[in-house]
Amino acid sequence: MKPKILVTREVFDETLGYLAQHCEVESNQEDTAFDPGTLARRLAEKDGVVCCLTDRIDAKLLERCPKLRIVSNIAVGYNNIDIAACTARGVMATNTPGVLDDSTADLAWALMLATARRLTELERRVRAGEWTGWRLKQWLGVDVHHATLGIFGMGRIGQAIARRAAGFEMKVLYHNRRRVAAALERRLNATYVSKEELLKQADFVVLQVPYSPETHHLIGAAELRLMKPTAILVNSTRGGVVDDAALIAALKAGVLRGAGLDVFENEPGLNPGFLGLDNVVLAPHVGSSTEATRRAMAMTAACNLVAGLTGGTPPNLLNPEAKKR
Repeated sequence: MKPKILVTREVFDETLGYLAQHCEVESNQEDTAFDPGTLARRLAEKDGVVCCLTDRIDAKLLERCPKLRIVSNIAVGYNNIDIAACTARGVMATNTPGVLDDSTADLAWALMLATARRLTELERRVRAGEWTGWRLKQWLGVDVHHATLGIFGMGRIGQAIARRAAGFEMKVLYHNRRRVAAALERRLNATYVSKEELLKQADFVVLQVPYSPETHHLIGAAELRLMKPTAILVNSTRGGVVDDAALIAALKAGVLRGAGLDVFENEPGLNPGFLGLDNVVLAPHVGSSTEATRRAMAMTAACNLVAGLTGGTPPNLLNPEAKKR
């Protein structure tokens, strides 16, 4: 008998086809997000789940799903999953690292360039008929080339962001929980500095750290005051790493030049203070949103799940202790 699984959101046909070869699949192709109660009911008799960052997998849900053996997240981040609770119940948890690194790095650069050159503001002005001709001092932006780039988080995506900086001949600073190997620093032409020094020196500050209690409001009012008034902040990682209310106040007061944001606290709820600001570029959490990357993410999650339910070890297992149980 095939194991029973739930796919909580719409996925690609090839993903469903692969899963159906190995599992009895229930899929939410209508793509309506489940509330916690509905998710628990749908999972009550399931052996596995392919879920997304919008699905909260916690101890309360796991108590109602005694047959669940694996949670396969279509995301590299997994703050939507209580890993400790999964491990305690012998439930494997997986994610999809690697396949989205370059696409997410590209989006960070898109935010950096768009904010520096005021592209979304200027597009609105063009559409509104405000462009009446060329003038020397009209709508001036700032250069990215030869500037100083500061990266918080030098994991795979942070490294991909740093590699792209070479083409702009930028000075690269970084801060990480642990300093990376000297050989990698040389390849990236990156210099390790303290959090405070990065904020003081960087013209562009890019955040690429996972969200956790330790990184909650990593950037708040005090940190923003350390930045140059000409600096730009880019958050392409997770909402909650930045104190959005503090950022809005700083942008209004000219504490920093601008911000490019792909993620927000309480998303998709958006602090309305952002909407009246011209010096912020807003994107709807699309860091990995290219067709090729999203297809790869979905298939990676499917492969993780099938491996876990057929006696193998999922390639991207987050809690090996759970498999031992």
